[in-house]
Amino acid sequence: MMSVDVPPIVFVHGTRFSAGQWSAQVAALRDEFPVAAIDLPGHGARTAQPWSLSAATEIITSAVESLACGPALVVGHSLGGYASLEFARRRPERLRGLVLAGASASTKGAWAAPYRWVAGLVPRVPADRLARWNDRVLRRLYSPDVVEPTIRTGYAFHALPAAWGEVLGRFDAESMRHVKAPVLILNGEKDTVFRSGERDFARAHPQARVELIPRARHLANFDDPEAFTGAVRRFARQLASGADRRR
Repeated sequence: MMSVDVPPIVFVHGTRFSAGQWSAQVAALRDEFPVAAIDLPGHGARTAQPWSLSAATEIITSAVESLACGPALVVGHSLGGYASLEFARRRPERLRGLVLAGASASTKGAWAAPYRWVAGLVPRVPADRLARWNDRVLRRLYSPDVVEPTIRTGYAFHALPAAWGEVLGRFDAESMRHVKAPVLILNGEKDTVFRSGERDFARAHPQARVELIPRARHLANFDDPEAFTGAVRRFARQLASGADRRR
């Protein structure tokens, strides 16, 4: 039975994926928390919807409202982490806590150059070839029960240029100053690129802390689902108890 004080949790997936990325977390947490995982614009069931951060914000907002339990803990990975930062800026009254996973690197300046190159390269490679390559990589690295929901729903390569074209040049540690709720920066220990700014991101917010998943890479929730889920669960319980409120 759920406590009336527990926060609802909304999961926001990363680049090219869909709500299926969070199947292990949703299954593990739904008995304790109201939980939803969304598809961002251009992804999953919303494959035909044009990408925009504004549309992403509205989708996250709708998911929070659909759970009908007040402000939510929003968990965003990579692209979804930056979309969650935008949601935090635009809809602060709907946010109870924020987990940034693989999204604590500045998207401004020289860091963005290789990602602009990748965003430009992806449309030149046939989508079916990219899908086959992704399927092989995911199945080689992770167990079927973790990745099959992602593989079944396919990949949104067509949305990548627009999505990262809007994200690049927009976010850095200063973006944390718009977040009016406690923050957990949750990164894979070996995700050296996307955790490169984690200390700056944490210092920019009075209620932010960093937690690492040992030996995990960028897809930390695939590398170690139990550790990732456990970190989210602990943070959500802290929000419920008020333990993350600093006096």
